[in-house]
Amino acid sequence: MKLDRIDHEILSALQNDARLSNKELAARVELAPSSCLERVRRLHDAGVLRGHHADVDPSQVGVKLEAMVAIRLAEHSSDKVAQFRQDALGREEVVAIYYLAGSTDFLVHVAVRSPEHLRDLVVDAFSTPGLIARVETSLIFEHDRRWVTPNYLVAGEAEASSGS
Repeated sequence: MKLDRIDHEILSALQNDARLSNKELAARVELAPSSCLERVRRLHDAGVLRGHHADVDPSQVGVKLEAMVAIRLAEHSSDKVAQFRQDALGREEVVAIYYLAGSTDFLVHVAVRSPEHLRDLVVDAFSTPGLIARVETSLIFEHDRRWVTPNYLVAGEAEASSGS
């Protein structure tokens, strides 16, 4: 899907505040509300906009500990990779999963109630004999997340037009 300047402005506005009403969004990007709504629908349908999310404070919902669990698979066949991914994403404790190149195959961000909950999760979910070769757990003391994805298409277009 080819995005134009207005599409980029819509994406930028929604990344900064996903709760904008269509009327507010249309005013920001200088479109009629009906045209703005159609563009947002098109961005959703094309998979550019994948959803709108609430930023929830983990401590307010019983999460006392977060960790990154590094997983090395015993075998790297596509079915074993798919099996691990499916199993991990089926766990409510899994916040995010990253499939990597290098000595670690997966990095799994988990949120748990306690150190004992983390231990049980690692032993029960991430120590499957024959599937998992190595597990290494690192506690997260603090983390911050940027909710805005860099827009390199706009930067690239600006560089190309300036002759850089």
